[in-house]
Amino acid sequence: MEKTCLHIAAGIILNPELTKVFITQRAPKDQSRGLWEFAGGKVEEGESARDAVIRELDEEVGIEVVELELLISFEHEYPNKALMFDFFLINAFNGEPFGKEGQPGMWVLFSQLDQFEFPEANKPVLSKIVGMFGKVP
Repeated sequence: MEKTCLHIAAGIILNPELTKVFITQRAPKDQSRGLWEFAGGKVEEGESARDAVIRELDEEVGIEVVELELLISFEHEYPNKALMFDFFLINAFNGEPFGKEGQPGMWVLFSQLDQFEFPEANKPVLSKIVGMFGKVP
């Protein structure tokens, strides 16, 4: 059986002081139910990862991305699927993020991210952002 391959684009939404990041919780019906994540989703056919994250953040958390930069790209394999990730730092945006689809969402200090359970595939990005921002007072 061939593995499903998905391309995912997600946003690391930073507060203006660069002390917190916005995370959301997966719905109980989702495969990774109850786990926390960075908002984003599938890159559609013919869409760039950059365009996908801008669209997804509008759809999921109700913000208009003004400034973003690619933070990290990597692949992760599960037994039944392969995922390719592009995570973007969202440095400026309009609006206040919230769970537009009814999902819980909150601002969290970088140093507190280890208190939340994320999918296994998110470990590389968590390590990178805690290394970059975790020591911010």
